[in-house]
Formats: sequence, C-alpha cells, structure tokens
Amino acid sequence: MRRALSMTLAATAALTFAAGCDTDSPTAAPTTTAPAPTTPSVTPSVAPSVSTPATPSPSTAVPRKKLKRGAEGAEVLALQQRLTELGYWIGKTDGKFGGTTQQAVYALQKAAGIGRDGSVGPKTWKALNRGVRPKPRSTSGDLVEIDLKRQLLMLVDDGQVTQTFNTSTGSMEYYEQEGQTYLADTPRGKFTVGRQIDGWRHAPLGLLWRPKYFNGGIAVHGAPSVPPYPASHGCARVSIDAMNWMWKNDAIPLKTRVWVY
Repeated sequence: MRRALSMTLAATAALTFAAGCDTDSPTAAPTTTAPAPTTPSVTPSVAPSVSTPATPSPSTAVPRKKLKRGAEGAEVLALQQRLTELGYWIGKTDGKFGGTTQQAVYALQKAAGIGRDGSVGPKTWKALNRGVRPKPRSTSGDLVEIDLKRQLLMLVDDGQVTQTFNTSTGSMEYYEQEGQTYLADTPRGKFTVGRQIDGWRHAPLGLLWRPKYFNGGIAVHGAPSVPPYPASHGCARVSIDAMNWMWKNDAIPLKTRVWVY
C-alpha cells in the first residue's frame, strides 16, 4: 500500500483552456574456472575438436519470435515475466497475450522511444534485453507522475518507479460543448487527488471508471479504450483492469500528489 501524502502543492489554472473530462466537478487542490591441467604435447593423429560455444546468459536468451495480441505459449510467458520484472504493470502472467499485456508493451515502447504498435518485434525484444525503464523526475515521497510527451503514468516511491502504465491524455484538439469551444489539454503542474468515485461516473463528456480527480474535472480513470497516443478530453486514461488494481491496492489514495509534465 502506498503512503497517503498530506502535502498539497499549488495547481495551475486547470480550466482556463480545457473543460476536462468531467466539466461539472468541483475544483480539487491543485519502478573462475580453474586453468586446464598441462599435459605433454603429442602429435595428434586426428584433427583437434572445435570447442562448443558457451551457453548464452538468460538476459541474452530471450525468445526472438514476433508476438502480438492473441498469441499464447512459453514465449508470451517469458515476455510477461520480463515486463513485470521491469515494472510495467501487466496484471498477471498467464502466457496469453491479451489487452493488459498489450498495454504494458505500449508502455515499454514509449519508454524506449520506439514505434508504438503493441506487438513485440526485434526492437521491442532489444528494449526488453536492455532493461529499459522510465526515469522519474521526483526524488522523494510517493506520487503519481504523468509524462505527457511519452504518454506514461508512473507510480513513484522515493525516486523509484514502482509501476508504469500506458496512458492517454488530452488530444490537444478543440471540441464544442454547450455552445462553448474548449481545448482538450491536460494542464501541466503539481496537484493533489482531492475526490474519487468508486464506480462509473456519467460525466458530460463520457463515462469514467472509478475516477480519481486531481485537477477540477480532470482525473486518472479507467476507460475501455486506451490508445498509445493522446486521445482524451484532458483526463489520464488507463485500462479498466489497471484502474481496478489501483483501487484494490490503494495505489492512489486521496491526497496523493500528482505531477504532470
């Protein structure tokens, strides 16, 4: 269980340019071998044998088969275990490449700066072998960091990323609501989780699953669709399964700091 933090940092003006996901919500405070024995030299009667190459270490023995959603088997299990080892949230390791595994692959690809197609080819296997992990900006305390450029949501404890999630934030496109025009952005700044709803929130701009509001109507929430690019009205989307895990493990309790950059 993550520690709840009481320190509240001043938020930037949240609704100057965007209405957010939930426009009628109150404003909240803003992961040696021994040498071989010497033997007398003799003239060989046959050609010398060729030595067998050393067995590669586990870090270089990761399967190279291309994997994508729908795949099953030992290769998928090895993928899931490596993702979990590196802190990319995956739910469970069952050898089945489903939605949560694809979300974790998206997150790895974002952290590695490679194509975000959700499948595991040579570049993604290479990133796994290298042990690519995102680095946080904070150095102390428990908080949520949302990296808008890489579209990553990270749970950070004292400067260490404990879990990394694929997220989708504001699309930076304009939209109309009740005769007004808004920009779908996710404002940068330091905020605090001030309100939460355990269930579906039927917001003016759509459904939010178990939202945790940190900036007015802007929240971290579950959604059926979490693409690897910005697509929301301002909220930070994660998968339904990921949001359920956060609630079950009290990963983002009230008063948790949220740093958006």
